[in-house]
Amino acid sequence: MYELFDEDFDALELAEGALVLNQAIAPDTQVDWAKAEMQRLLQEAELSLVHETHPQQRFEAFLRLFYHQWGFQGDKDAYFDSSNAFIDKVLERRKGIPVSLGSLLLYFGRHLGFPIEGMTFPTQFVVKVCWPDQAVQYVNPFNGEFVSEHTLRAWLVGQKGPFAQLKPDYLKVTDHPTVIGRWLALIKSALLREERYALALRCTDLALTFAPDDPYEIRDRGFIYQQLDCPQMALSDYQYFIDQCPEDPAAELLKNQVRAMSKTQVTLH
Repeated sequence: MYELFDEDFDALELAEGALVLNQAIAPDTQVDWAKAEMQRLLQEAELSLVHETHPQQRFEAFLRLFYHQWGFQGDKDAYFDSSNAFIDKVLERRKGIPVSLGSLLLYFGRHLGFPIEGMTFPTQFVVKVCWPDQAVQYVNPFNGEFVSEHTLRAWLVGQKGPFAQLKPDYLKVTDHPTVIGRWLALIKSALLREERYALALRCTDLALTFAPDDPYEIRDRGFIYQQLDCPQMALSDYQYFIDQCPEDPAAELLKNQVRAMSKTQVTLH
């Protein structure tokens, strides 16, 4: 099992950090192929944009290259498929979700010299473009379209209700360790939905290297252990959550679960 620490991700491009994360979860991740493919596409982009001299027009040409010529697109048919969160699969399928597509946009764009950063807006990952002495631009990585602050607020209203406000903190650049932490949670959620419990357990173990005593992560690990027919370990994790979060509504439900599982264990022995 890899031990992943914040400083590892600070030193890497986001897509490179995602590959480290992907391999820690699924050792068969095609890391070498993905790195070679990213390098190949970067060289192709450099050649394609060589005659574009105006910075903003060059950036728009880059977006056309990424979404139209290369064919990257948001996966509208299977948004929650775990493949959309593994960089090698995204490069292979040319489909992804905002954070995976956004990480590739950042990888290519930053190497090409564009002033772009990533931000974890409450509704999704967004790419922020900061041209000198000009208004900030925002790109939706899912489709490569520019979005206004008005649109961002509309996204917020759709998620949080009609009184949601576009707070300055929502528009701040997010550091890589924070993005990777959320990416890990996203992958775990997808794997649980797909009932791929062994890989989901790897996600939980990785998350616990960052926060060893997180009761919610330990509760989730208990659920995974239960699905993997490891009842004693599940009971231990459930009990930890109950002890640490007695006021949480889930604690009462888990108490019933623990009692039922304990009776089963006694009967079996």
